[in-house]
Amino acid sequence: MKKLIFLVSGNGTNMMHIINAIKNNILDNCKIILVISDRNCKALQYAINYGIKFVSLKRDKFLYENIDRLLVKYQPNIIILSGFLSILNNIICKKWSGKIINIHPSILPKYGGKGMYGKKVHELVIKNKDKISGATVHFVTEKIDSGYIILKKIYKLSKNENVDSLSKKISSIEKKILIESLKIL
Repeated sequence: MKKLIFLVSGNGTNMMHIINAIKNNILDNCKIILVISDRNCKALQYAINYGIKFVSLKRDKFLYENIDRLLVKYQPNIIILSGFLSILNNIICKKWSGKIINIHPSILPKYGGKGMYGKKVHELVIKNKDKISGATVHFVTEKIDSGYIILKKIYKLSKNENVDSLSKKISSIEKKILIESLKIL
């Protein structure tokens, strides 16, 4: 059984998709053992609704120490950054190397790095008139969005694509490749 811990900051849509995949035996060898947030967010409500343990941490100088303490206590097989907006420090990245994965709304390395998340990525794709976009699941390292790529999927933009339509399509891709990545791992 793979023990999963989610680190969240937002709506938790990818986490909710994983919860449903576990409930429907699509991911029959996984269990979410803890949800850690760095702020009050909608994702915590999903944890509450499904009886998953959760901890909401303060974004202070002890954030990373507190995250590490929880990881040591629960010993997950996989740590999933799901819209987690705090950048993990080098100590956590090295200590938990090969266990932390992230889903990114572009085909890395394009549009990766600090400050590149969510609609900010889609806005650049539209602004730059890119023909393709997509999503990438990768291991987290000390260098943002630069870890080994587990899986990526390309999406060919339509002529009338806008930020909202692109966001919805990439979100759908993210959910699929996150599940596939967990199956691979």
